[in-house]
Amino acid sequence: MEYEKSAATAAAGGPLPPGNTGWPLVGESLHFLWAGWKGHPEKFVLDRVAKYSSSVFRTHLVGEKAAVLSGASGNKFLFSNENKLVRAWFPSGIDKIFPSSTRSSSEEEGIKLRRMLHTFLKTEALRRYIGKMDRMAQKHFEEGWENKNEVVVLPLAKDYTFQLACRLFASVEDPQQVDRLSKPFNLLASSLFAIPIDLPGTPFNKGIKASKIVRQELLSIIKQRKIDLAEGKASPTQDILSHMLLTSDENGKFMQEFDIADKILGLLIGGRDSASVACTFIVKYLAELPHIYDGVYNEQMEILKSKAPGDSLNWEDLQKMKYSWNVACEVMRLATPVPGTFREAIADFSYKGYFIPKGFKLYWSATATHKNPEIFPEPEKFDPSRFQGAGPAPYTFVPFGGGPRMCPGLEYARFEILVFMHHLVKRFKFEKMVPNDGKFVVDPMPIPAKGLPIRLLPHEK
Repeated sequence: MEYEKSAATAAAGGPLPPGNTGWPLVGESLHFLWAGWKGHPEKFVLDRVAKYSSSVFRTHLVGEKAAVLSGASGNKFLFSNENKLVRAWFPSGIDKIFPSSTRSSSEEEGIKLRRMLHTFLKTEALRRYIGKMDRMAQKHFEEGWENKNEVVVLPLAKDYTFQLACRLFASVEDPQQVDRLSKPFNLLASSLFAIPIDLPGTPFNKGIKASKIVRQELLSIIKQRKIDLAEGKASPTQDILSHMLLTSDENGKFMQEFDIADKILGLLIGGRDSASVACTFIVKYLAELPHIYDGVYNEQMEILKSKAPGDSLNWEDLQKMKYSWNVACEVMRLATPVPGTFREAIADFSYKGYFIPKGFKLYWSATATHKNPEIFPEPEKFDPSRFQGAGPAPYTFVPFGGGPRMCPGLEYARFEILVFMHHLVKRFKFEKMVPNDGKFVVDPMPIPAKGLPIRLLPHEK
């Protein structure tokens, strides 16, 4: 009924997109979630695009009236109109996990944070961290992988990316402190898109509690850093945490400790989860496809031969890893770490002849773009050559989003993924312990159903 009223009021601006409201209150949320739980989040979008013969359709998700814009044209429209016609939007429960997000507009906060991040995550700044990443990866593989016959990849990949994020964002290196931060993170990450029912035992309730635990630990780190900066024991430029503490806005105001803790918390989630998913699925596909493994191995061995024993990887080495990065990109196309995100219409507008009212939520699906056979022929086939030369057309390969809200950590992710691949293949061949198990679920990111147990096979000498 709500849509019928909306359609009547929208008549002057044109018809609403075709679609279905689904069940009362729930809408089509269960269909949306079910597609992810079955490992095919793109089906929710592609099935409806086919059903309505339209690349834009309306639905009802996470308790909100929504339109889904699909394909390269939908991606381009949303990315190009950021903060003009649309802005980022998260389900209402997110405020309970990140309370500081309610204190100022997401647009203002996003601009400030991205400005800070750009200083530390641009390519020129990241170059000086490559040696540090390499040494941390060396230690990670020595402690977590070597002298073992079998490992489960996903938790190890999370350890690797989380330790890097802690070290590079907040200079946290103490293993016990990293462990105290890490333990609540699984609960926290899985609660971000959970149904926002704050009752004991629900994923959402567990996520709120986990966020409080992590935030308290971060607040103690922040308080100590302020002391260390005042006493000259810490550098103003050593990491993002120092920069946040010492940078004021245009009115001379500094960020509150609670807000800094929230921002660092968000960065640690982003720094851990997306890259760990990519690293895990890289192992999966290398195990399944020996010819792809051989291509990566040969490239990495050529780089290793050019270096003296004990030398760390450097910028020039990473630039040579072209085939390895093509493989990583094809992995992220097939198992996109962030399947899609929401926006909100901040003004009435028309798109492809349909009227989108102010306040409508908008969903764009990276996975539906990546699995669209009109964009990527034989979309289920693993083919790194898609990324040779100029690569895919604009707005078709979007694992990092696009426009003003494109993930500022793209280069950071590229570096940590390539360093991971280098240390992995130079040490081991490997095989899946459940050979025919290709199952993965999306909740809210893709993860192998059993965490990807593998058997490690050292290289023949």
